Amino acid sequence: MTAFVALLRAVNVGGRQLAMADLKRIAGELGLDNPTTYIASGNLLFASRKSERELKKALETAIENHMGKPVGVMIRTAGDMAAVAAANPFADQPGNRVVAIFLDASPPKDTVTAAKNVADERIALGRREIYVHYPNGQGPSKLKIPAVATGTARNMNSVAKLAEMAKEMA
Repeated sequence: MTAFVALLRAVNVGGRQLAMADLKRIAGELGLDNPTTYIASGNLLFASRKSERELKKALETAIENHMGKPVGVMIRTAGDMAAVAAANPFADQPGNRVVAIFLDASPPKDTVTAAKNVADERIALGRREIYVHYPNGQGPSKLKIPAVATGTARNMNSVAKLAEMAKEMA
């Protein structure tokens, strides 16, 4: 069994409500082992023998059936989450001012140069993530990164907690 983290895109914002109890129930109905949620922003931890691709498809289909609209899901193993936390290029900054934006594939090489409205933010590329440091917080930022259109962001405090919880499940 492998421990996984599923990161849902854009739930519990802008009217797209998904109760974490429903997410946990959906995971159980899919046969995922020990489904657990972390905060109400669409973080699901579980164990499974299925592949990342199979899990992504199953979760996206089940959640769309439940919500009536598509919801993107990024899947990472416990090891992947630990690696994302360890690779943070802005580790000297507060965890609530740095995000990892999770993608399904490697970020395009032109991600940094294609970014618009860059003020004091700093951007770095990861394996399947984009790291962004927001010195003044994410809220007031006007930064636009085209490559993140289908990704989902978590601040590094959440990434560290998810990595720790996933390691305990492994």
